[in-house]
Amino acid sequence: MTDKNVIDLLSNLSLTMFRKNFFGIYHGAISAKVDHNSFIINTSDAIFDEMTEKSFCHLSTTKQDYRWNEASIEAHIHATIYNNIHEAKYIAFGMPIFTTAYTLDHNKIIFDDYFGKTTFGQIDVIDPGDYNTWYDRNALEITKYLKENNTRIMVIKGVGTYVYDRDINELVKRVAILENSCRLISIRSSYS
Repeated sequence: MTDKNVIDLLSNLSLTMFRKNFFGIYHGAISAKVDHNSFIINTSDAIFDEMTEKSFCHLSTTKQDYRWNEASIEAHIHATIYNNIHEAKYIAFGMPIFTTAYTLDHNKIIFDDYFGKTTFGQIDVIDPGDYNTWYDRNALEITKYLKENNTRIMVIKGVGTYVYDRDINELVKRVAILENSCRLISIRSSYS
């Protein structure tokens, strides 16, 4: 049985993040750690602007059962992060349009707006290498990057953005600032 308050929180945030183009209709993942060994994540067929209790599944971080077959393709990554980064209480993965588009031609995001600069300064864009093997490698590579670089956000070239936090409001704030700042960079280039 899943906690209704957590489901409601994730559902409301999913709609908000969908409206801000962080999630696509079926593209993305959001999860919450519910205890030491389990978390709630969206199912693989979840529609982010219409999330209900059926849009989520409760998974163990230590063993896989039949529920993993229903879970988002990102579930392995979320479980690996939860197992290795104890501060992670919430995780989101999305493909924000302006951020992801910027990654296709840049190795680093250097922010010039106030919120981007004071929140991030700059963010490295990580090249995933061979896209054909990305889902074989991504859980370990993402977790290793987040831990070794002591960061709560990872922007991956052509793939999207992973963000985690202990506070769901801070997670959403990071996502919003990142995408709004990248949108400003895009708009600014049209004035040049």
